Amino acid sequence: MKYLFFDIECACVFKKVAKMCAFGYVLTDDQFQVLAREEILINPKGKFRLTDRKGREGLVLPYEYEDFKKYPTFPQEYPRIKALLEDKENIVFGHATINDVNYLNLETKRYKLPSINFSFYCTQFFYMNVIGDYKRQYGLGAMAEELGVEFTPHRAVDDAYATMRVCQAICARENTDVHGIVSRHGIRAGRAADGRIVPLSSKGQKAYFTARDEQRETRAKARAQFYRVVNKNMNGKRKEGSLSGKIFCFAKDIEDDVPMSVELVSVIFESGGKYTSHPTECNVYIARDDSGERYKAAIQNGAAFVPLEMLTQALERV
Repeated sequence: MKYLFFDIECACVFKKVAKMCAFGYVLTDDQFQVLAREEILINPKGKFRLTDRKGREGLVLPYEYEDFKKYPTFPQEYPRIKALLEDKENIVFGHATINDVNYLNLETKRYKLPSINFSFYCTQFFYMNVIGDYKRQYGLGAMAEELGVEFTPHRAVDDAYATMRVCQAICARENTDVHGIVSRHGIRAGRAADGRIVPLSSKGQKAYFTARDEQRETRAKARAQFYRVVNKNMNGKRKEGSLSGKIFCFAKDIEDDVPMSVELVSVIFESGGKYTSHPTECNVYIARDDSGERYKAAIQNGAAFVPLEMLTQALERV
């Protein structure tokens, strides 16, 4: 059995278009000894428009863009790329692999070529399972630095080699091999077939999603309970008091703490104040600290920030 690590660079990426300009790969044995290392450069048949993940321009590939006009097109390189990925002797890896698989699907559709069908693993997903963190996606550069791997980013063959070294480092840290990582964390390979993609999954990820969904449901129920109280008071008879003219907004974590938030908002209404869920509409913003998007929105629109502790102390005297 061999390991095939690959990476793709594109001249441009849009929702339904990904014009490939480089396919880099490193082929190793199951001890990570390099058997082949190659960068296949491809004429993207289009201009280079490079953006980061947020769609902002500024990403620079370490190539001379004008040189790509002399390279073969994707259909010309398609047979050997397909052969590499579909070889049953190769276990395929990438980093954030699902993105590169999507680029392959888009290019085969663009040129009306048969889909490339193969199973794949992902070093990013391996790392998330090993450290037990499914909340964020780790970049290859950050992982490589943490694991002591050096490389030139965005050169396809170097990214593929760094992906191999990262995989090797993960296995070494866990004192096992690829099959051990897969077995230990219950990882199911992703699959590309007939233009469709099935992402990777694992026991830890499933448990995380279950817990996350339960927390979301709990928060939704808490917020619904809180807003029933708010709506009842907003639709009732207006009262005058020391908080007349004040429009309050709480941070979300305060809203979710139903016993406390209901008590606070009830005193606010009893004292003539109002409540809004929109931080841009309040003139008093309540939170435990001065951070978060809600806080920024409130302050930018002229609201006063009052720490939760100060509010509770003040309302005790109302």
